[in-house]
Amino acid sequence: MSSELDALIGRKWKKPPFIKRTWLRWTLGIGFAAYLIAAFMTIDVNWSRVYEGLDRGAAFILAFTSPDFFSRAADIRDGILESIVMTVAASVVGIAISIPIGLGAARNIAPLPVYLVCRGIVAISRALQEIIVAILLVAIFGFGPLAGFLTLSFATIGFLSKLLAEDIESMDKVQAEAIKASGARWLQWINYGVQPQVMPRLVGLSMYRIDINFRESAILGLVGAGGIGATLNTAFDRYEYDTAAAILIIIILIVMALEYLSGIIRAKVQ
Repeated sequence: MSSELDALIGRKWKKPPFIKRTWLRWTLGIGFAAYLIAAFMTIDVNWSRVYEGLDRGAAFILAFTSPDFFSRAADIRDGILESIVMTVAASVVGIAISIPIGLGAARNIAPLPVYLVCRGIVAISRALQEIIVAILLVAIFGFGPLAGFLTLSFATIGFLSKLLAEDIESMDKVQAEAIKASGARWLQWINYGVQPQVMPRLVGLSMYRIDINFRESAILGLVGAGGIGATLNTAFDRYEYDTAAAILIIIILIVMALEYLSGIIRAKVQ
């Protein structure tokens, strides 16, 4: 017995494999590799076009060393301002609508009929991708920032309501029950029992959604829904890579500023 213990002492521990059977591990590995090879072979790649595009790609990357902020300064300024207005307006409206829907989508505080309706709204909003909604709204309302504003508001509702509802469902029940036991009405219970627990998370998610909405506004402009995306698309179409690089640098700086501001606000709230 002691000899067996001596033999085991000092032996390096080895993590057991996830799949214990060796033949099964090899079979899955070979099958996965074969699948990747087959999937790659089904991709129709025009290598001559890729080779021709390398020069344009290199030109675009080199444009970041000499971005042009002045040739189309007026268009860039108008596009950025339009994106900012769209972002702020859509975020305010979307967050304002998301709060009651998020409360209704939380099963621990909402009755079943309200819960089902609010969850349905969240599911519909999350099922439709922003670019699809933007194309539909552009077809209805025409080109311009109105379609972008409605698209971002719609997307904000699905994003924020779902995460807010999940945060409410996972909150500390003791504090909420203590408020309810004191005889508080429903609004008082929400204000003093639920709101203090979810407010820091709500502020953080709201700032994150503002960040997302600004970046999405640049994409929505590609389909005519307003914002800086239209100017960016025009710059690419004209092969004005120095102007496109300037627009992207401005977008990156604004996103970085929003990230910094978000950190400050979250620290103040917490």
